[in-house]
Amino acid sequence: MAVAALMSCNKKETTSLNTSGDSTMATSADSGNMAMDSTNMPMDSSAAAASGDATKGMSAQDKKFADAAAKGGMMEVMLGKLAATNASNAAVKSLGQMMVKDHSMANEELKKWAASAKYSLPAAMDADQQKMYDDLKSKKGADFDKAYTELMVNDHKKDIAEFKEEATNGTDASLKAFAGKTVPTLEHHLMESEQAWKAVK
Repeated sequence: MAVAALMSCNKKETTSLNTSGDSTMATSADSGNMAMDSTNMPMDSSAAAASGDATKGMSAQDKKFADAAAKGGMMEVMLGKLAATNASNAAVKSLGQMMVKDHSMANEELKKWAASAKYSLPAAMDADQQKMYDDLKSKKGADFDKAYTELMVNDHKKDIAEFKEEATNGTDASLKAFAGKTVPTLEHHLMESEQAWKAVK
């Protein structure tokens, strides 16, 4: 019923609310609206193809990477903001500010890719990441500095491996390019994190 309602809003001619309507009429509707309302569509495979569902061409690797990059990027920004305010060491504050700036830019690029690919990224961190954030938020001064820099070292080692994996083995060309382009930034973050960690250990 939702499909018919959408079609009647977006097409000049009136459309029957009969859900057994002509499939050619469904495939001629505005593809953007059809894709957005795909959960209500009793579509067969030909209608699915006509809706322009770009995610069907994505591999499990692409989806896993996109989800992890989105959640990880959110965590980096939130932790960076904590560091910019809670750190006692100037180098750690500066590290946090850099993380906020660079990861915010990367997050925006990932969102642009998701919009063009019609892919829904996670809207929040997972439970483990939320726990890391909560634990770090409770720390102050030197304890915070040590915990944050160690976390940044470990997290960026993992990030670099994941981004290199996508750049090498992903199937979505745009996502592969994003991963490959971001690796040098992550490597720079790791170097800066290691230096800050050594300074506060």
